Amino acid sequence: MSPWLMLAGLGAFHGLNPAMGWLFAVALGLNRDSRRTMWLSLLPIALGHAVSVAVVVALVVALGTVIDQRLLQVIAGALLIGWAAWHALYGHRHRVRVGMQTGLAGLGLWSFLMATSHGAGLMLVPVLIPLCLAATPARELTAAGSLPISLAAIGLHMAAMLAVTATIATLVFEWFGVGFLRRGWINLDALWIAALAATGLSLLL
Repeated sequence: MSPWLMLAGLGAFHGLNPAMGWLFAVALGLNRDSRRTMWLSLLPIALGHAVSVAVVVALVVALGTVIDQRLLQVIAGALLIGWAAWHALYGHRHRVRVGMQTGLAGLGLWSFLMATSHGAGLMLVPVLIPLCLAATPARELTAAGSLPISLAAIGLHMAAMLAVTATIATLVFEWFGVGFLRRGWINLDALWIAALAATGLSLLL
């Protein structure tokens, strides 16, 4: 599969997870009885997520230019498996809490912390290594040379995440209501942990 399609698919998967923001956007909109508030809240949520991913992209590119890529894969794989184990054991006890009176800046910070604590950026490492660290005859492998591709990767991932987040938030706000989560929503926490572990294993193997 194309790495660009994988980036978009992971963005859609991240947007599907209520912990990544759409549930908070809906709750904030309902709390203030404002569709506009719900829509506005999606922007800092997407931005916070993008900044968290950008930090990981920058680290991957910087490390990839000075250490062997196989070693980078092993380090990232071990981190992902450790992150999955931590979430399985303790993640439910350490939620990032932000009140309904928070502003857009607070919401952006919350989104950044949530994406970082969930390892959203780390999940992209298997795609980022071949995409951003591939030297070609026309481009030397440097951090500066990888910048355009890295920015494009972040932009595509954020766009896919925002599209799914906005779609679900709108459907829940306008028609379904948050009560449907108790009736039929799948356990995305378990699915997220499994995805982190599977991604880590793919890097190690």
